[in-house]
Amino acid sequence: MKPPKATPEIEALPLSRPFVGPEELARLAGRSSLLRLGANESAFGPPPRALEAMRRELPRSAWYGDPESLDLRERLAAKHRCAIENVVVGAGIDDLLGMIVHGYLGAGGVAVATAGTYPTFAYHVVTRAGRIQTVPYLHDGAVQLDALIARARGAGARIIYFANPDNPSGSFIGRKALAGALESLPGDTVFILDEAYGDFTDPSDLIDDGDPRVVRMRTFSKAYGLAGARIGYALAAPEIIATCNKIRIQYNVNRTAQFGALAALDDVLFVAEVVAEVARGREDYVALGARLGVATLSSFANFVNFDLQTRERAEETVAALLRKGVFVRKPGAPPIDRCVRVTVGTAVERAEFGERLAEALVEVDAKLPRP
Repeated sequence: MKPPKATPEIEALPLSRPFVGPEELARLAGRSSLLRLGANESAFGPPPRALEAMRRELPRSAWYGDPESLDLRERLAAKHRCAIENVVVGAGIDDLLGMIVHGYLGAGGVAVATAGTYPTFAYHVVTRAGRIQTVPYLHDGAVQLDALIARARGAGARIIYFANPDNPSGSFIGRKALAGALESLPGDTVFILDEAYGDFTDPSDLIDDGDPRVVRMRTFSKAYGLAGARIGYALAAPEIIATCNKIRIQYNVNRTAQFGALAALDDVLFVAEVVAEVARGREDYVALGARLGVATLSSFANFVNFDLQTRERAEETVAALLRKGVFVRKPGAPPIDRCVRVTVGTAVERAEFGERLAEALVEVDAKLPRP
């Protein structure tokens, strides 16, 4: 007797794994651990107040969390000077992306994104029987936002996805240019603005809330160091938030994470220090690249791309670093698939990475001479 089959739409899908975790990579490399510079996790840990709050609540782990995340939504509404009806909390941006795609795409609907951007968005589109159309990055990693909007208009797209700062390129489009581009956005298109790395930019250069077509997504995974807690939020018009609440899993966010996020919002100085250290780390990587004769892409996030000039050299460099116990990733689509993306680590981690990268490049240059 054979097991029942999935629906035809799901049966037709290939098994997709957007990310291979460092734990599995370590096992494949025969190591117990790796220098983790590939997933853009915070090297500086969670805010101390968040850790203390989560420790206090651990004995109550038998309880469910508040399914409405009311206290956290009130704090977030105050932080962003909006109403609580403009905020929904999810298990990271991945969860929030699923809500919007579920609520607004529909089977056969078209979504538009940059080719090679954060892959979880495409995962949600495909598993909801949608279609995705893409626009490539420019050579320097910049997103062609006007082209994305033009493609959406021509295709009758229901959703545009735009990460700003971008992942994996690190590029950023400022408030004025973004607002200008949105003037040509179709009225019936949802514009997902993924600001996972927004904490690393000048807050005054981020777009204001208020456009009813825009869904701003934020996370506690990056500057706040709570990636493992899986908690983020979206800011949008009340009607869009209401749609999310119709389909949101009621206990989607764990209780401990809710308390951790609340306390993290109070640890303003800690987060500011993380942001400042990340900025110093980006400068260190640029200087490292200059010493080793490797250009870097401009970045506004907590990572930097090292330009290895060709896809083959980038792949060889990732492999060489893994053999040396360093976990990094590379963009998957041209033209920036020639790069290796490296998370900003602590000063000690940056120094160790610099040594390992220098060693790896000697091996790669011997195998694939520089163009």
